[in-house]
Amino acid sequence: MTTADVITGVRVRLRPAVAEDADAFRRILATPEVSRWWGGDPEQGLAELMHPDDDDTTRVYAIELGGVTVGLIQYYEETDPMYRHAGIDISVHPDHHGRGIGSDAVYALARHLIEERGHHRLVIDPRADNEVAIRTYRKVGFRPVGVMRRYERAADGTWRDGLLMDLLADELTAPTMVDSDRKSPPAR
Repeated sequence: MTTADVITGVRVRLRPAVAEDADAFRRILATPEVSRWWGGDPEQGLAELMHPDDDDTTRVYAIELGGVTVGLIQYYEETDPMYRHAGIDISVHPDHHGRGIGSDAVYALARHLIEERGHHRLVIDPRADNEVAIRTYRKVGFRPVGVMRRYERAADGTWRDGLLMDLLADELTAPTMVDSDRKSPPAR
């Protein structure tokens, strides 16, 4: 990993994930607050994160706050010139929810995808009822495009709606940090 591989936000640092991140990612994905939205088998999800397709279109990063891994974020790229865009997925440990960590990480990665990777359009697809995630993505400029009905199978086997959101390069907005966002992480 070189410093060119690291993406910085206002408070977070995104660095390429390595095998040693597996335990931290496992703990994040296993929390009820995250697994509820992530869905499926956390071990299978972890395996997919740690071994993305070899086609070089997916990158996974650890989200660090003060040197501690507090989340994970990834992007994938559609490289067909007719439909070129990138998509983002993110999970933050619940101990760090409500502090602006997610919006800072999404903004930093979105800026990288636009400025360094040359994307004009980004997408993200939270569950339609995940109001916290939707609010986070709106903070950086993502807009709802439409509901994808029965889009994702939940752990209980039922289908859940997803919300397709997109962001055009000129709509990227730096999230405002409010006082509650400036809290330090709890001492452990």
